[in-house]
Amino acid sequence: MGPSRSRPRPSHGEGFHLLRPGKSLIVYDLRVQEMKDGLSVLSSNGLDLTVDASVRYRVDPAKLFELHTQTGSRYADILIAPAVRSEARQVFGRYAPEELYSSKREQIEQELFEEVTRSLEGKHVVVEAILVRDVTLPSAIRDAIADKLAEEQRSQKMRFTLDKERQEAERKQIEAEGIARSQDIVRKGLTEEYLRFKGIEATERLAQSQNAKVVLVGSPNSGLPLVYQPDGR
Repeated sequence: MGPSRSRPRPSHGEGFHLLRPGKSLIVYDLRVQEMKDGLSVLSSNGLDLTVDASVRYRVDPAKLFELHTQTGSRYADILIAPAVRSEARQVFGRYAPEELYSSKREQIEQELFEEVTRSLEGKHVVVEAILVRDVTLPSAIRDAIADKLAEEQRSQKMRFTLDKERQEAERKQIEAEGIARSQDIVRKGLTEEYLRFKGIEATERLAQSQNAKVVLVGSPNSGLPLVYQPDGR
């Protein structure tokens, strides 16, 4: 017969279990856990940053025996925390400090999550999410970044105002050109014959009025009819 092999200790699921005297039971929480940590990292320009991060993780129930035999119940301190610190230094080192105050924050979280997940592959733990809650910078750098962002906002506002004024000027120019073309068309249509015809129409309407009047047809200057009311009305 060959040498006897020790069988792996069985793992128990949730619920109550009976143990023989002298036996112990190590309990693992299978729910999602949260670890908060302050990370010291460097930005792409070598600036010291303090990052408050939160890691949500859990045990892989199907690999609980392997986790216990290979790492033990302190797996969070042995596996997860060092992986997060190491990968955070790599990820944050790709970005400038001012990028942490923009939309890059979500991108950094995603990259950090992917790198940590890759480094913990085969370690029998599952990382659910990594959140960057706060980034602490030296006050001088923080003020400089705030001033830079404020200046960028003012520049964007000025560009918007100039674009709006330019569009309004173009609108007024188009409107003025339209009015000028309209007036030119009307002016070309105001011939002497047309004006004389409109004058005759107006005289006919006045002649049909009930008011007392004297109509003198013909004018030595304009050739248009003249209307005279003796009562001065």
